[in-house]
Amino acid sequence: MQVSGKTALITGGAGGIGRATALLLAREGAAVSIVDLNEGAGQEVVREISGAGGRAIFARADVACAGDCRRVVERTVKELGGIDVLFNNAGIIRRASAVEISEEDWDAVMAVNVKSIFFMCREIIPIMVAAKGGSIINTASGWGLAGGARAAAYCASKGAVVLMTKAMAIDHGRQNIRVNCICPGDTDTAMLRNEARQLDETEDRFLSESANRPLGRMGKPEEIARAALYLASDAASFVTGTALVVDGGGLAGSG
Repeated sequence: MQVSGKTALITGGAGGIGRATALLLAREGAAVSIVDLNEGAGQEVVREISGAGGRAIFARADVACAGDCRRVVERTVKELGGIDVLFNNAGIIRRASAVEISEEDWDAVMAVNVKSIFFMCREIIPIMVAAKGGSIINTASGWGLAGGARAAAYCASKGAVVLMTKAMAIDHGRQNIRVNCICPGDTDTAMLRNEARQLDETEDRFLSESANRPLGRMGKPEEIARAALYLASDAASFVTGTALVVDGGGLAGSG
């Protein structure tokens, strides 16, 4: 997949899709900067990569804070030599309708899911321009393309990610910077299981409903990671501005 020798910064890299992507990119020869609030889990990913002969660092940061984003980018460049791939993967969900959700929760979803992408891209795009290219990958969602019940803030945030991706692809294509997003369907992560608790549903029932799609199952983090690897690699050299749906057919029957 031609990522050997590249450096990738991954937000939300300590668990779920971010962790799977960090491990996969490292196996394919990339150096990885893992950014997350969960220091214990993040350091464990670094140990796993290092133990397999790869190169990785962990940086604890709140990606909704501009200063934290600047700090981890500076550290990544200093210790790993540059940033060729940015995977804006950090995200949260609050399951509530527009009349149920608090202003605090609405702001938190928008800050982590949308503003963090702005902060990271503002810091890293100049680095990619100087390097004459790069790949930015944003985690959107199937719910960034179609609505979902009791998820007003989340759907709004992921719809914003899809269109921000397209806008940045237009702005920076001539600088050889590709900007794409992945729209996963329900994937077996801690965040998905947390949704069951937010909705006061049993985990087994919620996960069973999540598997209701043409392939008859949820996604695995490793399957989304393979999509990220493709977009990060030279195999996707003519791909920009796209929203890559990886959802087991969940949106196949939608308009």
